[in-house]
Amino acid sequence: MPSPVTLRDRLRAEVTAATLRMVENAIYNAEKRDRRASSEDEVAAILAREVKTRRESVEAFEKGNRPDLVAKEQAEIAILAEFLPEQLGADEMTALVAQAVAETGATSPRDLGKVMAWLAPRTRGRADGRVLSGLVAAALASGGQASGGPASGGPGSGGGSGQG
Repeated sequence: MPSPVTLRDRLRAEVTAATLRMVENAIYNAEKRDRRASSEDEVAAILAREVKTRRESVEAFEKGNRPDLVAKEQAEIAILAEFLPEQLGADEMTALVAQAVAETGATSPRDLGKVMAWLAPRTRGRADGRVLSGLVAAALASGGQASGGPASGGPGSGGGSGQG
């Protein structure tokens, strides 16, 4: 005999449905604005933006001592993360940063924007933009050699947006 559906199970299902409806609306609004269907990459970018927004909310709610809202946002992030591409690891990001610095000829911190522009399409939805930016800044500060700096445990670590 199947076990009865608990109130907790029903709540979890409703949170999932509501979260996915919000993302579906964001996709619909983008398509309406652009007057065309979104590509897979554009849908992934919208998903990544939704995750980024929720991560920023988590930070704000933590500062405001609102653990109830932190938990809600984290639950939504977990739901959305299932739809995002596989996240890059620290070693992969470091290697990409080194390649980006070499390919763009960047030599100083002033070249950060040029390197990030090279990285953006290659990491969109697969890496947190703040982590990448930190890696690029560290690489450029050390004369163009990528280091393992902020990729380990900084405020934006754990993958995500690819935008930053």
